[in-house]
Amino acid sequence: MANIRITDEKEYQLYLDSADAVFSGFKGTYLAVDSHPDVLEGTWKGTRAVLIHFETREDFNAWYHSEKYQKILQYRLSASESNSILIEGN
Repeated sequence: MANIRITDEKEYQLYLDSADAVFSGFKGTYLAVDSHPDVLEGTWKGTRAVLIHFETREDFNAWYHSEKYQKILQYRLSASESNSILIEGN
């Protein structure tokens, strides 16, 4: 799950232009992408919430640490501030 505050829309778009193609090659699915989440408790500083799913931690690691993803990740990191967590479900 990621809480993202986009600081440079143009640079962030470079990430989005390739993200789906890279993501789809690693058995991942988007569960939610919301630019206006309802804050129920606490403070939310993001402009986007993203929840993704992988069947296994190994599938996640294969995607996140892949050369293809690391190549585009630089755009997201330079164009946003984010907090991301990996949650293991049942």
